[in-house]
Amino acid sequence: MKAAVAGTGYVGLFTGVILSELGHSVICIDTDRGKVALMDMGQPPIHEPGLAPMMKKNLEAGRLCFTTDYEEGCKGADAIFIAVGTPEDKNGRADLRFVREACMSIGRAVTSDVTVVTKSTVPVGTNDLIKDWINFELRDSSFEASVVSNPEFLRQGSAVHDSLYADRVIIGADDQNAGDLVEALYFPLNLPVIRTDIRSAEMIKYASNAFLAMKISFINEIAQLSERIGADVEEVAAGMGKDERIGSRFLQAGIGYGGSCFPKDTKALKGMAGDMGYSFKLLDAVEQVNMQQQTVLVEKALNRFGSVDGLRVTVLGLSFKPNTDDMREAPSVVIINQLLALGAHVSAYDPAAAAKAKNILPSSVRLVHELELSLYNSDFVFLVTDWAEFKRMDLRKVKWYTKQGILFDGRNIFSSEEARQAGIEYHSIGRPVIYPQIVRGQTPHNL
Repeated sequence: MKAAVAGTGYVGLFTGVILSELGHSVICIDTDRGKVALMDMGQPPIHEPGLAPMMKKNLEAGRLCFTTDYEEGCKGADAIFIAVGTPEDKNGRADLRFVREACMSIGRAVTSDVTVVTKSTVPVGTNDLIKDWINFELRDSSFEASVVSNPEFLRQGSAVHDSLYADRVIIGADDQNAGDLVEALYFPLNLPVIRTDIRSAEMIKYASNAFLAMKISFINEIAQLSERIGADVEEVAAGMGKDERIGSRFLQAGIGYGGSCFPKDTKALKGMAGDMGYSFKLLDAVEQVNMQQQTVLVEKALNRFGSVDGLRVTVLGLSFKPNTDDMREAPSVVIINQLLALGAHVSAYDPAAAAKAKNILPSSVRLVHELELSLYNSDFVFLVTDWAEFKRMDLRKVKWYTKQGILFDGRNIFSSEEARQAGIEYHSIGRPVIYPQIVRGQTPHNL
């Protein structure tokens, strides 16, 4: 089949690439000419493992192309996907400007009946508006738009795997034929398909993300309590996760969630509830805990040193999670700004996000392009993002390169025993502090 995708942000680009990988002919539409030119050369504008080779493969096969022209993109399309951004407005609601603009452009471009598939995360009821917006712009009153809600559940850093091996495909449609068409597009994946009405599909997206955010905040609350009563949150989470009713995923204590989905979607769901006269108290608590958790490393440092004024700090990891360069709602930004306000000198290293971070962080932050160099002569280290490079790091480097050999691990990457063997002072989330011990034969090497 032939598909068009309006928008080439994270969701739109992946939608287009995966559909072309399934053998469909896909045109992705974006109004940014420079971005389109780069993508036409096989250069994705985002960092995501596995995306570039898959994109290049389908460009060369002629199944994937990019354009700025809606008429070119929509011509003859069996389905047109809307995958533009829905950022927060000043009140925390989803801003639908780009969705409406895409609908207007689609309505003016199509020359027959059309099935429009909404990938953008939109408030419940928005697909009714999308249908109205498109139908209002249609050139011929005999044409009609059918709308399908098809929310995405991609994890940044794992999006190729999540696209090909998803837990489910959600198709919300009031028009049976339109729903069947979308199901046929995904047929080669052989994935479980859940068919619902449109509003239920819209709600599934928000409810799923809010529930996962709740699990993260819950285990972070347990971590706070574990520290105070002498329990180990890692052992607690392992015991909880074996219960099939709970499950182990998203029970990793840390410094809170970030990114483009969880913060925005929890706020939007709260806003929808408020519009209906309902107070979603649980999500109030989820957000409060997450904001609190983003301050926990700085609080630990203040408890340890009394003041960080004049101290040199290395921050390892800037992106909100590993395997992406996305800085949206990244805890690192909150943490670094706190450190700077307290008079600390900050150096930072990230394997992929330095270029984007440069435009976000204050100019006083020293961005370093090598792990060892970032550690050199620091008073202590904050580990903020759990990149594989950091997981593989020889912990003794913290002892050798820094002044005091002190690591604050905001992602609980290392075990207490690893820290003990490395001879460093190790502060983590929800676990006892490890203090250095003298280990015979432990000497710096390969410096």
